[in-house]
Amino acid sequence: MAINKTKYSFTCGVLTLSDKGSQGLRTDTSGPLLIEILEAAGFTNTAYKIIADHHETITQTLIEWSDLKKIDLIVTTGGTGLSPTDVTPEAMNDVLEKEIPGISEAMRSASMKITPRAMLSRGKAGVRGKSLIVNLPGSLKAARENIEAVLDTLPHAIDKIKGSTEDCG
Repeated sequence: MAINKTKYSFTCGVLTLSDKGSQGLRTDTSGPLLIEILEAAGFTNTAYKIIADHHETITQTLIEWSDLKKIDLIVTTGGTGLSPTDVTPEAMNDVLEKEIPGISEAMRSASMKITPRAMLSRGKAGVRGKSLIVNLPGSLKAARENIEAVLDTLPHAIDKIKGSTEDCG
């Protein structure tokens, strides 16, 4: 179900984490797909970038996008697995002010219905300032499945982060 575009006017940014992608050795497919899904849901994309899976670079970019660019929803794709270079969750530990484990749990739960390998995803979600940051897996299929699992709840989460007193029930 698509989000009502007239009710929400949130910005989003998509950050792809890929060593090969940042070097031009791999085409990013999940980032553009996420932009398409988020824009169809009523978000305005204001940032898109491909960076290497480096802890410090991830941390700096997320802080810049939340603190300086004031992006409402920041979605990362990649770096949530078990490879030695997968450091997105560790970078999130240095960025987040509040973790929202229910978002990550919901994504993993939805994906577990499709593949037991979903239990290996270490993605996190949480708040920095007035920004909601959500980590998604890097594969096109998994990124789609994960964002679709939580998409309808994200605008309410952003409203609450921005101080809405509307009831959650």
